[in-house]
Amino acid sequence: MDGDTDFPTICGTGTEDYFGGAWCFGNQDGEYSAFSTPYLGLPQVIKPDGFYQSQQRFGLYRWHIQDPIRFEEDLRVTIQALGWRSGSLHEAPFEDWRYLPLQDDIASTAFWYQAEPHAPFPELPDREYLEVI
Repeated sequence: MDGDTDFPTICGTGTEDYFGGAWCFGNQDGEYSAFSTPYLGLPQVIKPDGFYQSQQRFGLYRWHIQDPIRFEEDLRVTIQALGWRSGSLHEAPFEDWRYLPLQDDIASTAFWYQAEPHAPFPELPDREYLEVI
């Protein structure tokens, strides 16, 4: 944020806390539960249908209305994605449990207030550059 390149200016505890799920987004039946609040939520849980070779997908949101992230010149946001590696939380010995770095496809949208006039924005990358293989 604004030239801070060595360490994060703001550092959180993970997506569960950032989007309001605490430890997990599940319910007592072991299923993911959609929920919505005025400022954050998980309104969309898409389960694989067996037709496409896809993983479970989620739609989450977080509005920084009451806790704006203020910056003057530049902002970079990084989210670490970790999963849990074991055969089952109840079957594997505790020493076999470990975090697993994931290769999640995370997309975001940001809105900001822009003072006018402003310098021209840089050209956006073309669709070939943005393609995920």
